[in-house]
Amino acid sequence: MTRAFDDDMTFGFGTRAIHAGQRPDPLAGAIMTPVYLTSTYVQDGLGSNKGYEYARGKNPTREAFERNVAALEGGRHGFAFSSGTGCLDSLMKMFRSGDHIVCGENVYGGTFRLFDRILQHYGLRFSYVDTRDPQRIADAMTPETRALLVETPTNPLMRITDLAAAANIAHRGGALLIVDNTFASPYFQRPFEFGADVVYHSTTKYLNGHSDMIGGVATVKDDIIAEKLTFIQNAGGAVPGPFDSWLALRGTKTLHLRMRQHDINGRAIASWLYEKLGDRVNYVGLPSHPQHALAAKQMSGFGGMISVEMGSIATARKVLEGVRVFALAESLGGVESLISHPASMTHASVPAERRAQLGISDGLIRLSCGVEDVEDLLADVEQAFKGVALKKTA
Repeated sequence: MTRAFDDDMTFGFGTRAIHAGQRPDPLAGAIMTPVYLTSTYVQDGLGSNKGYEYARGKNPTREAFERNVAALEGGRHGFAFSSGTGCLDSLMKMFRSGDHIVCGENVYGGTFRLFDRILQHYGLRFSYVDTRDPQRIADAMTPETRALLVETPTNPLMRITDLAAAANIAHRGGALLIVDNTFASPYFQRPFEFGADVVYHSTTKYLNGHSDMIGGVATVKDDIIAEKLTFIQNAGGAVPGPFDSWLALRGTKTLHLRMRQHDINGRAIASWLYEKLGDRVNYVGLPSHPQHALAAKQMSGFGGMISVEMGSIATARKVLEGVRVFALAESLGGVESLISHPASMTHASVPAERRAQLGISDGLIRLSCGVEDVEDLLADVEQAFKGVALKKTA
């Protein structure tokens, strides 16, 4: 098989999702990439091998997944890691003590925890800004700024960053634009098209889509950045096992199918919630969302992520514990619908006063709409919200 599926963007997304990065097994012609359960590789002779020496550095199953995601994002190189946080930690190893990173203020709680509780003690400096406003990004840049890191949409407030504007500001200052594309997935958003330098994901979420593995992946276009990450991936060793790589590769084959249904269900649930609660509902696909036009410009769909301000933890608890189809659990992006409480779950590591400043209140809930029958999800939300008395905001 040639690498046409990897390199030729004229193939449709679904075709690339199924085929890109994979080769028929040379032993038997297996259409599915085998799980290479090996720690080392026999060499032909001293200094002569088949391109593989030790499995921390390379594994054929992992490579297939890395090539696949790179093709979906429009990148040239992929690097898989043992978790999304492990991926981000490895990306930060491209920088050194004294370097400055501008970061979106509303990022995943684990991102803030990694930066605030660990990496700043090794000399990296971080500034957190509202990246909805390009001027605030520009104002935060310094001569020592080496990267701008953003999530869009953000977790859990569903805020949008203008990626083209962010890339322009970062590059003008000689910095990289690093984008967490987990919420949108490459099916709905491809940040390289807007100037991003590094795009990364928690593969645990939409890319895998079945809630049965933990992983992360980064993709890049630039060969120099790729050379750095190749070294870091091997030297740091935060790599996924071959079976986790296989599970994630299996997941990307149906990404285009699943994302369509996540989007259908997300739109339906968000519309129902908006009719009841108005602007308490955060969903980028709603015309009422203050950044809906920007989201529509740089995204081809809006997905299944919604957050809702319930006003108090007591009211939030009623809904969180009242659902039957939605499951009360952390994580997102799986085929099953989940509901969570950011303040005590995904963002519990963020100090309470910081959460309050951001708008992550004790009354905020987050929904990840799965791919179940939309009628069942609507019925579940309706029964869970029955008797909840909240004033609809304009």
